[in-house]
Amino acid sequence: MAIPPAALNLVVVLGVMQIAKRVPFDNPDVLNGVRGMYLASNLIILAIYYLIHSKINKKKDMTTLKYVEPPAMGSSEEGKLVTTTINAYDNLQLRNLVRAQVMGVAMMCFMHLYMKYTNPLVVQSIIPLKTALESNLAKIYIWGQPASGDLKRPFKTGGGLMAGLQQGPAQSDKKAVEEAEKSGRGGAKEE
Repeated sequence: MAIPPAALNLVVVLGVMQIAKRVPFDNPDVLNGVRGMYLASNLIILAIYYLIHSKINKKKDMTTLKYVEPPAMGSSEEGKLVTTTINAYDNLQLRNLVRAQVMGVAMMCFMHLYMKYTNPLVVQSIIPLKTALESNLAKIYIWGQPASGDLKRPFKTGGGLMAGLQQGPAQSDKKAVEEAEKSGRGGAKEE
């Protein structure tokens, strides 16, 4: 029986927080070492995303992908048909991963430089790296897993604490796509 990623992340965070409590951050050498670890972690994540980007562009899979994008939460509109390619979809997913990482770094910089918190540096050196290595794109392009099951595009949204508040998964079944095409809810093909 596999441990769900969210539960594993929680265990890792709690364990790393216990370790971070014992780190003597008042020692400038230790603090600079932890800052270096955080910087190295983000450079490794950047390298992982660059490797994925180069493999996406090398493969250049132009297979058409159609799915119904769910409406925004609280909206009374119906889902919108999206027609794209696997290459464009993967690049969009990668862009979202990079954007989330940049937001995390910005938040960490604010918390560390402005609010003077140091303990999160340790946690944020490990969890984002683990997340990058376990992303759907990393599973496909780095670990070589086939794009089937949970890795079938469009990717299912992860079940986290906020999953109930999100808009829901994209629908790629034939019935949902045909229904969206008939009702004229489609958008322009993304390139």
